[in-house]
Amino acid sequence: MLSTPISSVAIRTPQRVAEVSWFDDLCGGDTQYLSVLDGAYRSSWAHCRDIVLKSEELGYSNILLPTSYTVGQDVMTFAAGIAPQTSRINLLTAIRTGEIHPPMLARALASLDHMLEGRLTINIINSDLPGLREVPELRYQRCAETIEILRQAWTQERIVHQGELYQFDMPADPAKPYQQNGGPLLYFGGTSEGARAVCAQYCDMFLMWPETEEMLYDTMQDLSARAAAHGRQIDFGLRIHVIVRETEDEARAYAKKLMSKFDPVKGAEIKSRAQDSWSLGVHRQNQLREHADMEGFVEPLLWTDIGKARSGAGGALVGNPDQIVEKLNRYMDMGFRAFIFSGYPLLGEADYFARYVLPRLPNVSMPHFQGRVPRETPVTPLTTAPLR
Repeated sequence: MLSTPISSVAIRTPQRVAEVSWFDDLCGGDTQYLSVLDGAYRSSWAHCRDIVLKSEELGYSNILLPTSYTVGQDVMTFAAGIAPQTSRINLLTAIRTGEIHPPMLARALASLDHMLEGRLTINIINSDLPGLREVPELRYQRCAETIEILRQAWTQERIVHQGELYQFDMPADPAKPYQQNGGPLLYFGGTSEGARAVCAQYCDMFLMWPETEEMLYDTMQDLSARAAAHGRQIDFGLRIHVIVRETEDEARAYAKKLMSKFDPVKGAEIKSRAQDSWSLGVHRQNQLREHADMEGFVEPLLWTDIGKARSGAGGALVGNPDQIVEKLNRYMDMGFRAFIFSGYPLLGEADYFARYVLPRLPNVSMPHFQGRVPRETPVTPLTTAPLR
């Protein structure tokens, strides 16, 4: 825990609000017991659809649609399929830069943004392309150039870009989004030097995985200063699991139940399938567990055993409603303005969190809060702009 009084780092959204999101199972892994592959929770269209619709019904503002080359749903295909079935929830659609030719990516995302009438947010992923192991310099260069091309496509009359990887001088009309004032918000995560540099210069929300308060705060101070060097401010989000029950004893008992069938060999195998399993961020999650107590807690409420059987976010908040709300308020005091929660199994834990915690949080839609979604239908080539 932070030993000094908490004060927020410099952020874009000084108001005390939080975009509260849930997580969908597009990459597989939903289960009742960690390290156990359960066909009842497979990443099918029906299961992933049900998670989105339940999350919207429960009042979550956004839902993360993750990406990795594993058995499960393709993000863009799923997002387009589920969009007409939703009316309120935003879709945080994860995109690996390099998989789609940048102008066509800008167009595809603009089309999706129109389908959702501005309920699109984008999680930019700087990752090796499936089947490749690429040097970091190439990945970050491609990532930065792709973001710049998206920005131009969404805000300018022409895409004029002369980079190391892409060179364009072409009209931007086919890629005009529904959202205005910059287009869809860009969320970005990563611990490495290259990731921090890209986010500070180009993105809107820096996503972090669970760490101690001191570690989180240090990273936030660093990213805030980097953004300021570009004349910018960004916001911060936390991707974390959660177990909340009426009492702390019940919550801890459920955490033990999740681990009751844990197989270390199978857990390591499942974890290694993810494309980020060798990333610096996952390495830091692994290191965090080395400092946990015998029950897996590294600080009050923060349980790290969940990272033994999954890549990515490797920690969970475990406690009663008052404890969880107090912890989230501490995070908001630090400057967090978005939370992406999940739990095992996803449908059941979404209900617990919505029942005990969600009504007590200042939940907002960040695209609306930051003025990206117009009050009236915007004039674009896909709405009412003159055809030419």
